[in-house]
Amino acid sequence: MIHRMQPDPLPLEGITVVAVEQAVAAPFATRQLADLGARVVKVERIDGGDFARGYDTAAQGLASHFVWCNRGKESVALDLKDPRGLDVVRRLVADADVFVQNLAQGAAARLGLDAATLCAEHPRLIAVDISGYGPSGPYAGKRAYDMLVQCEAGLVSVTGTPEQPVKAGIPAADIAAAMYAFSGVLAALVRRGTTGRGGPVEVSMLDALAEWMGHPLHHAMHDGTPPARTGLAHAVIVPYDAYSTADGGHVLLSVQNDREWRRLAQQVVGRPETADDPRFATNAARVAHRERVDALVGEALGKLGADEAVARLEAAGIACARLRDVTEVAEHPQLAARNRWRDVGSPAGPLRALLPPITLPGGAEARMGSVPRLGEHTGVVLRALGMTDADVAELRRDGVVR
Repeated sequence: MIHRMQPDPLPLEGITVVAVEQAVAAPFATRQLADLGARVVKVERIDGGDFARGYDTAAQGLASHFVWCNRGKESVALDLKDPRGLDVVRRLVADADVFVQNLAQGAAARLGLDAATLCAEHPRLIAVDISGYGPSGPYAGKRAYDMLVQCEAGLVSVTGTPEQPVKAGIPAADIAAAMYAFSGVLAALVRRGTTGRGGPVEVSMLDALAEWMGHPLHHAMHDGTPPARTGLAHAVIVPYDAYSTADGGHVLLSVQNDREWRRLAQQVVGRPETADDPRFATNAARVAHRERVDALVGEALGKLGADEAVARLEAAGIACARLRDVTEVAEHPQLAARNRWRDVGSPAGPLRALLPPITLPGGAEARMGSVPRLGEHTGVVLRALGMTDADVAELRRDGVVR
């Protein structure tokens, strides 16, 4: 008789997370936990919920940010200004493993939901405070939105063209904070497994994004000058840029050493004599003669279609990529070949979503649950706390829950 091996369970099965969250930073962090098997109870305002629900209507009438960051969660809508609503959160936290919040600076402390307070009351609890600039210092009370933190962290100063700095096209500060909150929770869970104690976790958007600024930051601190903005080009490697092709496409290539330049010159550019030309033979020389190098490469690729250009570059062993727009990424052949897309449920029906990047071979697939309707799970969660139907009806009638 053949016995089939059962997949390993998801690593966070049995972990309960309570999140008083909004926008991107905390919701994206807790979505990672939900994907890995945790139960995530999302506490939202009764008057509209997480304000990211209203950012747009691009996902079949739902907000694209909200769909991205909130699948697999239970939505409970509460008025935290009412003592009865706040009591519900406290009762949820008492049985939780993790609590996450990213309310405006000082708001959690006023409600008694800051990490220090909760961890003092519940020694096994891991409580995460996500803020814009941290709990102290002259910026502690400043409003912090993604683009503002991108500016404060210097990301905008190194992104764009020589003439025009630009913000990143994704909420980089929010994502950075989310991923450090996610990894901070995992680290704290490991520590709790050995010590039995939880504890506070602090993450700020500025700290997170400043860490991601590692290369330009160290370049500026130690060399005295920040790297120049160079658009798609690399500041210190040539050729490393996007080049137009005959069919209107763009192909980006990168030459990392002089051997690769020799192959590019001989097999793609069709100018083998430039391999030994002192103006081009070394990277330092190519940087000094950037415009001429780009002209040589651009002229060669401009005679080819994008597919042919990629084929020739790959045959020569040159790293390259198509410059794709977002619509093209949604149809990327590599994502399709590796079966990375799934459908998740939502109030608007099934929505296409990517599997999370963490793959655990031999284990259960990520739990990609549905995107919740505002207050969809309020009744179920309150009854699980011991409330009767009459109790829930009274709270709804008084506007404490939705």
